[in-house]
Amino acid sequence: MSFSSFGYLLKEGFKNLWNNRMMSLASIGVLISCLLITGSAIMLTVNVSGVVSSVGDNNVTTVYLDDNISELEAVYIGKNLEKLDNITEATFYPKDEAISAYRDVLGEEVFSNMSGDDNPLPHAYHITMADLSKYDDTVAQLLKIDGVASVSSRSEVAEKLTSLNTLVTMMSFWIILALAIISWFIISNTIRMTMYSHRFEISIMKSVGATDAFVRIPFVIEGVVIGLISAGVAIGLLAALSNAVISAVEHILPFKYVPFTNVMWPIIGGFILAGVLVGSLGSLRSIRKFLKHEGNEILGW
Repeated sequence: MSFSSFGYLLKEGFKNLWNNRMMSLASIGVLISCLLITGSAIMLTVNVSGVVSSVGDNNVTTVYLDDNISELEAVYIGKNLEKLDNITEATFYPKDEAISAYRDVLGEEVFSNMSGDDNPLPHAYHITMADLSKYDDTVAQLLKIDGVASVSSRSEVAEKLTSLNTLVTMMSFWIILALAIISWFIISNTIRMTMYSHRFEISIMKSVGATDAFVRIPFVIEGVVIGLISAGVAIGLLAALSNAVISAVEHILPFKYVPFTNVMWPIIGGFILAGVLVGSLGSLRSIRKFLKHEGNEILGW
């Protein structure tokens, strides 16, 4: 195909977009809404995962050592704890520090004679896990280490946090899938209306031997342009909306949230790719019916 032919087809694609501007605007509006909701679902998933991870980092589990373990032996046990894949931090909590903390809370009189060898509390470690979904497996590994007596159970908290993260991720996936299908059908119908208004031209082109590709390209260009415009507007709206929502939520729930700028490039790339794919595939789906016929058959004669 020559450059002049492609220039003509490109011009025809933009002309189709303008001549059917009301339907095109409707398609752009629907696709912007779909992309905006999709982007919001992505931002929600990313931030919920971040909050769950943050809560997990602060959700410290205590590992109690055997009563007869000396402080030096406790240090060596700590080395074994840190070797586990899911342990990100293991902080030694000696029994003298533990008894001191209890004394501050309950009063000097209760623990006046409990120190040194008379201290009934064991040495312990405060550990942090990288992945709370592996909580039970990690606890099982901890209990196999020589010198570990017990582990404080926080499995219920870990299970709830993991379930929340999974639920939000699954909901986001189905929302994105449903919106992609809706956008595809809307753009398909828009392109179908465009082709119906150009059915005489398509009939003439097919009659004089125009190839399917030559007939198809202007409509594909129209769908791609609809997708690109929608992606650009949706990106700007999502950036503004994300920043506003995060600023408002931070005052209510003081967690560390993921700003739009941190995930900006993957979302921009995804939006542009989604817009182009939905637009072009919608066009190809719509024109297939017309390309199966020749000349007057397109017009129903």
